[in-house]
Amino acid sequence: MKNFSDALYKSGISSLPLINSGKVRDIYAVDDEHMLIVTTDRISAFDVILPNPIPGKGKVLTALSNFWFDRTRTIVPNHLSSRTLESVLPDAKERAPVEGRSVSVPAGRIIRKQVLCAASGFQKA
Repeated sequence: MKNFSDALYKSGISSLPLINSGKVRDIYAVDDEHMLIVTTDRISAFDVILPNPIPGKGKVLTALSNFWFDRTRTIVPNHLSSRTLESVLPDAKERAPVEGRSVSVPAGRIIRKQVLCAASGFQKA
């Protein structure tokens, strides 16, 4: 990537419903049991999304995360699923912009952990 026009500011997958667009990640519903998390090149500071993305940032963050999830999978279970991006997005043209920057995860597992974390926080307060 050589310039800002190569950066992915918004993933824009039209074949999947967008669940949430956060500071850096876009989350799509794949089916009742899976979500697709796409890491964009957006940057944020003090909870503000800045207008100029960093080209390649999403690919680097995804590769770094996947490295550590793979490296620690025998120590602690993680949220990654075995679904390939090709099975989630069969259209090569739609898949190309998010290749190397997305992961498929089980939807229920993420939701249960978020609820558990929120409940644990309230118990400690």
